[in-house]
Amino acid sequence: MVRDGYDLIVVGGGHAGIEAAAAGARMGCTTLLVSLPGGVGQLSCNPAVGGVGKGQLVKEIDALGGLMGELADAACIQFRRLNTTRGAAVQSSRMQVDLDVYPAAASARLKNLSGLDLLEDEMVDLQIRGDRVAGIRLAQGGELSAKCVVITPGTFFHGLIHIGSEHFPGGRLGDPAAEQLPQRLQALGLNFGRFKTGTTPRLDGATIDFLRLAEQKGDAEYLPFSVRSPRTPVLPQRSCFAGHTNLKTHQIIRENLGKSALYSGQITGTGVRYCPSVEDKIVKFPERDSHHVFVEPEGLNTPRWYPNGLSNSLPLDVQLEMVHSVSGLENARIVQTGYGIEHDYLDPTQLKPTLETKHIAGLFFAGQINGTTGYEEAAAQGLVAGVNAACQVLSRPPFILDRSQAYIGVLIDDLVTKGTNEPYRMFTSRVEYRLVIREDNADERLTPLGHALGLVSEVDYGQYTQRVAARHQEYERLKNHRVTGTAAVNQQLQAWELSPIQGSSTLLEVLRRPEVDYVRLAQLDPDTQQIPTEVRQSVDVRVKYEGYIKRQMAEVERFKDLESIRIPATFQYEGLPGINNEIVEKLTRIRPLNLGQASRVSGVTPAAIMLLMMHLKKKSNRG
Repeated sequence: MVRDGYDLIVVGGGHAGIEAAAAGARMGCTTLLVSLPGGVGQLSCNPAVGGVGKGQLVKEIDALGGLMGELADAACIQFRRLNTTRGAAVQSSRMQVDLDVYPAAASARLKNLSGLDLLEDEMVDLQIRGDRVAGIRLAQGGELSAKCVVITPGTFFHGLIHIGSEHFPGGRLGDPAAEQLPQRLQALGLNFGRFKTGTTPRLDGATIDFLRLAEQKGDAEYLPFSVRSPRTPVLPQRSCFAGHTNLKTHQIIRENLGKSALYSGQITGTGVRYCPSVEDKIVKFPERDSHHVFVEPEGLNTPRWYPNGLSNSLPLDVQLEMVHSVSGLENARIVQTGYGIEHDYLDPTQLKPTLETKHIAGLFFAGQINGTTGYEEAAAQGLVAGVNAACQVLSRPPFILDRSQAYIGVLIDDLVTKGTNEPYRMFTSRVEYRLVIREDNADERLTPLGHALGLVSEVDYGQYTQRVAARHQEYERLKNHRVTGTAAVNQQLQAWELSPIQGSSTLLEVLRRPEVDYVRLAQLDPDTQQIPTEVRQSVDVRVKYEGYIKRQMAEVERFKDLESIRIPATFQYEGLPGINNEIVEKLTRIRPLNLGQASRVSGVTPAAIMLLMMHLKKKSNRG
């Protein structure tokens, strides 16, 4: 039953909206989630969660008490760890998920949350009183008042779908675009740009020759995203398959570039550099004879498969010819056409680090509207926006994660400080302190914060303290237990081409050797076999990278020194000696919260930061 008068209204039922609404309700705010019919938790692109840099986001969302990790675990049909041959800092988890189970699990979870109402409708306008949001107006349901509003429209703002020369409004295929609301927001003084993304054709699995593709099975060892999920998969697991484009594929695309909405000039928005369309790949990498095509299942009870790598905006007949040129897909039937989509995005430098707009109090934006791409980036923003909206309602301090605490902190700081001129995607390479903020220690970094917010229950927090204690206990065991260099032990080391143990060594010293992992350690010490996998993973990283981690922690402390120098919200940059007008304009527009954020504003020089620091210290001493 919808009431008039909510603490928090969340608009949009995608991944950002789910997290924002759940956070608001669980923190004790009366919350309404407004979404289009059937729009909760949809996987509009590839039904996969996680990936390089993105898996860390999902782990952090879970550590804070968010939902994405649990939903992915409930729908997982394949799990893989990526970058396992590289260092721990860049290893990430990825799940292929069932596109029907995931949204069903999301809807069920939201319906069971106390204090959360769900409404299928479209928001068409905001209620504004003075410089503050006061509620929303719906297409069908009249007006509803609220203390805070979080808008998470995904690709729906002025969404325009392109298939060859054909184009028509749509937020995604089959759903209408939002036209009134973005116009209203522009009239309120918010600035928008235009981005482009796209998706692949979906194929009928019964028409794919999988024997001509390379099978890719999931990992034998399953590691769920969420600490609250079962340690074994809920659903049956499925294989993915790998194929390649070829010279014939490339020739078909080149001959039809004029029919592509992207290359005919029909699309003007900036596309995703790190996940380009197949037309982009052929044009920008002409020396390549082939590109990967990963054929991935969309679910257990659907015939649809997703040919990852064939995103395009070509006409349907050209898409069919292109698909049929790939080995194994010669007879594949397209059950849904691929398409490109242009949409509005909000310049994120108009937002505070809380994701509240600087110009309209109580109005928050989260997700793809802020210039990002990907479910995980959207969910992370939704969680932060929902938490901060609830904090504002409850008169609690804002919740801001810095770059040394979380990938989420890097994501939001990049957006609100630097902005973006292309769809933003999270990568490990964006994260300066990635050795300190890894997947395996997300709970140690963030679960106490989630508990303090009220998002992590007492039961879950108790289990967290047990996990931390188990890791500490194992580290102490390794440090205090010694293995003697007996003939049998040294014979095993010799078989591994390792130097023998002279006298005895602690297990910690043995595990510190790069060539020794927990599997090998267990062959030298039988008690090691009893250590749970997740404890092994965390302790192994700590032991092997301890020196590097200590050095990076020293860097973090220096970083925090700058972050600790606050800049008053009313600080006047005009007239400061030694700082030019361009820097003054940028700092005035961004309004950084502290000296650290100011140092990351594009074009602000180290010399300007030093001058600003001296001025702030003088002002502090006078105050």
